[in-house]
Amino acid sequence: SKLTSLGQLEMTWRSRCHFHPLLVRVLHKSRLRYYGKPEKKRDMPYQAYFEVADGSGMTSMVLWNSLCPEWYNSLKVGTVLLLEQYAIKASYPFKTQPTPGDSQMKRFATIEISLNVRDPPTKISIIPEEMVKPEWGLPEVKYRFITRSELDGLPNNHSCDVIGLVTFVGRAERARKREHGEDFWLYRWAHAIDGTSDQPFILELFATSQPDVFERIHPMTYLVCTQMRVVRDLTENPSSTIYLTTSNESQIFITGGPKGQPYTKDTKVKNFIQWTKTQSEADQLKKTVIGGYYPFPRPPNNFLKY
Repeated sequence: SKLTSLGQLEMTWRSRCHFHPLLVRVLHKSRLRYYGKPEKKRDMPYQAYFEVADGSGMTSMVLWNSLCPEWYNSLKVGTVLLLEQYAIKASYPFKTQPTPGDSQMKRFATIEISLNVRDPPTKISIIPEEMVKPEWGLPEVKYRFITRSELDGLPNNHSCDVIGLVTFVGRAERARKREHGEDFWLYRWAHAIDGTSDQPFILELFATSQPDVFERIHPMTYLVCTQMRVVRDLTENPSSTIYLTTSNESQIFITGGPKGQPYTKDTKVKNFIQWTKTQSEADQLKKTVIGGYYPFPRPPNNFLKY
């Protein structure tokens, strides 16, 4: 059928109400957001957004309400979609932005694709990867993997992807979202090594919309975390308190998870897998720890400084 592109949509969307089908690849996926309030009677007040791209560039796609429980888990990073009967809206200016793996890609920041159950009822089709044709010109998923030896040189809030062998995982902890609110964030600390440094990656992993993975992080599993943000304490000794925290678009993967992820083609991931083959499992197991209280960043050594 006659397709349109994101570039054409950005130029013509205000003057039309019906759009040709669109073929895109999912490049980023946000966590699922619940926006229900007691006084508003909505059946399924959910929202999730994705960054999708074709040969002309990248834009945001928003999945609304009852489409979320139906489609959220099926729409993975790398999935190719055929979209029909969607709406185009002016983009919401205050949402978080993932850092694209391909810095050259054009971004259409003024529009977003809106997928709803009605007005109009969107039709979503997933195209299996083996049926995707090169002539469609869809971009590949690109990553920004770093090694542990590169981490110390990165600035605060820098976005990156990491892979490592888990040596420590803490218990799940809670932090209040707002000082007097009743909502909590759930998170846990983990350490992962990649053989490029004596120091591990220190990872603050918030429970994203992947509860199954969050529960199954154990020592000796391979852990991949995407769209992580560098946090460094710029006041004291900067190198001692550098860690990585999840962002709204972070995805977490562990060994035994879905095969054929797009990141398996990345050079740094291949190098890490090669390194793990040279390690003795028994030696690494002796160094692993699980559970317990993990105060981080650590308090100062003496009480006066504290």
